[in-house]
Parts: sequence; C-alpha cells; structure tokens
Amino acid sequence: MTTRPPLVPGRLDALARAVRTIIGVPDYERYLRYMSQRHAAEQPLPREQFLRLRLQDRYNRPGSRCC
Repeated sequence: MTTRPPLVPGRLDALARAVRTIIGVPDYERYLRYMSQRHAAEQPLPREQFLRLRLQDRYNRPGSRCC
C-alpha cells in the first residue's frame, strides 16, 4: 500500500493561487509584493479599490469577449 504525502500548507497556497489565477480573481497580496519591490515610494491602492479596478479592467476591454 502506498501513501500519498500530506498536502502541506505551501502546496495548498500554491494550488489556491493557481485556481484564483485560472478563474480570474485578482491577487491583492501579489500586487502588494510588486508595489513594495518595484514602486516602494508609491502608496499601494486599498484592497477595495484594487479589486474594483481589476474588475473594471476585466469587463471593460473592447474586443475581449467573443459575443
């Protein structure tokens, strides 16, 4: 009988990030890391504003839908 290794928290986190990326959920934590690394002098957007802007970008792009 073989046993599978238990799912460790790091694997679960990676799986959750992958699923969110596939279904198009914006990743606020990744945005914060990016801002701290590349634009440290700028203030990051609050979570609510970040999510609202990502949804606007997703649904308001001309030509992004097939129908």
